Amino acid sequence: MARYHIETYGCTSNRGESREIERRLRDAGHHRADLEEADVAILNTCTVVEKTERNMLRRAEELESEVADLIVTGCMALAQGGEFADIDAQVLHWEEVPTAVTNGECPTTTPDAEPILDGEIGILPIARGCMSNCSYCITKFATGRIDSPPVAENVEKARALVHAGASEIRVTGQDTGVYGWDEGERKLPELLDRICAIEGDFRVRLGMANPGGVHGIHEELAEVFADNEKLYNFIHLPVQSGSDDVLEEMRRQHRVEKFREVVETFDDRLAHWTLSTDFIVGFPTETDADHEQSMELLDEVRPEKINVTRFSKRPGTDAAEMKGLGGQTKKDRSKAMSELKMDVVGEAYQSMVGERHEVLVVEEGTGDSVKCRDGAYRQLIVQHASDHGVEPGDFLTVEVTGAQSVYAFATPVATSESDEDLAVAD
Repeated sequence: MARYHIETYGCTSNRGESREIERRLRDAGHHRADLEEADVAILNTCTVVEKTERNMLRRAEELESEVADLIVTGCMALAQGGEFADIDAQVLHWEEVPTAVTNGECPTTTPDAEPILDGEIGILPIARGCMSNCSYCITKFATGRIDSPPVAENVEKARALVHAGASEIRVTGQDTGVYGWDEGERKLPELLDRICAIEGDFRVRLGMANPGGVHGIHEELAEVFADNEKLYNFIHLPVQSGSDDVLEEMRRQHRVEKFREVVETFDDRLAHWTLSTDFIVGFPTETDADHEQSMELLDEVRPEKINVTRFSKRPGTDAAEMKGLGGQTKKDRSKAMSELKMDVVGEAYQSMVGERHEVLVVEEGTGDSVKCRDGAYRQLIVQHASDHGVEPGDFLTVEVTGAQSVYAFATPVATSESDEDLAVAD
């Protein structure tokens, strides 16, 4: 049996695929090992921006020198496999990796095989691919169009994660909002409802869902969030720009008004929820006025989580053929938006000070601390965790005592002290 070393870069979906690779390898009797003891190294790659691409190539070269066999998989492997031509490695789709580890001797995973967890976290990729054709995106070359397994199959995978001990299930995919579209009906609300009906004490977080895909189901989806306490009141809606002109050039399947309508619907149905969104600054056609529209939209909707990315030309995409903006322009716009981002997010966490929230302890932090998530998936840090007898997997009531820019500090309190205050906060 083989000893394998696996490294994963990029998004939650990539991590979910790595977990599935490990599940199949373990079911076949193979063992994870440190790099220096491994027979084979598996590199699950990302290629979202040029800097990441360079890092992937450099890491592949390093791994090649450390192990006898190297397997490269993930988005860069599928979209730009030729970039690894000078490296002694097999470039494979992730589903081919378990078989390749032992030259075809890896058996098929049985349905009842115990899933791999990241501590308390179970990752559930519900589909692969998307329905978009964004002009800047290279990932689509790797993932293709949406391919949605049946609802029942995903529910059973979720059930297996819960039975394996997962306290948090992360539902992920390239675009979760279009799950089921390839079969003629978007089925995300049904899937989330059925996952939340599984017996057990756990929470569910929904991963990235493009506004264009969510818009057609946003009212039904908001009802699902309102009806299910197990579902974190959190949604990741990457708007990418506040300018309709830029969104058209990006070939995004939404315009700003659709994004607003989704946000307003969730505002109406949920008292406390977290909006996560992404902005790309410095797209080749983005003018000063377009950038200001993005800044105004950010300030208007005030998301609690914001990812700001400078445009990066990706080979083979249509946007790569456009005349780009100067590096200083992109840098200046990124700096301005990042400063506004920190103000918006910092204000959101500061407003929590003095409130009480029910949280799930999801993982250990630095030193003697733990990271927790409240009902809206906001991050709270409990320090001196051992003094409080707190560890990952615990559900507890905390009082928020302070805040930083992207998280808050909290202290456990007796649950009997003020259930009424907790109800108001959450």
